Amino acid sequence: MSLNWLYDVISDRKEHPTSSSYTASLFSAGMNHIVQKVGEEATEIVIAALQEDNQRLIEEIADLTYHVLVLMAAKGIQPSDIYAELKRRHR
Repeated sequence: MSLNWLYDVISDRKEHPTSSSYTASLFSAGMNHIVQKVGEEATEIVIAALQEDNQRLIEEIADLTYHVLVLMAAKGIQPSDIYAELKRRHR
């Protein structure tokens, strides 16, 4: 599994929503809900990093990663855009 693969799955759910898809429900709920989920997950990472074991932190990082990819797909940002920006910053 890779971030590109997960992004492709998320994009497919956006383009071909089903009623049973959590991802499709995020897109249906709109941008405000998507960014709220990103914020919630970021907060949960901070709490897990300070108070929980590494397994809980891993779970929260996975949740944030997923929700950030949903946000990216909603805004039309490709993983390659992020990779390019990271490369640009690395000097």
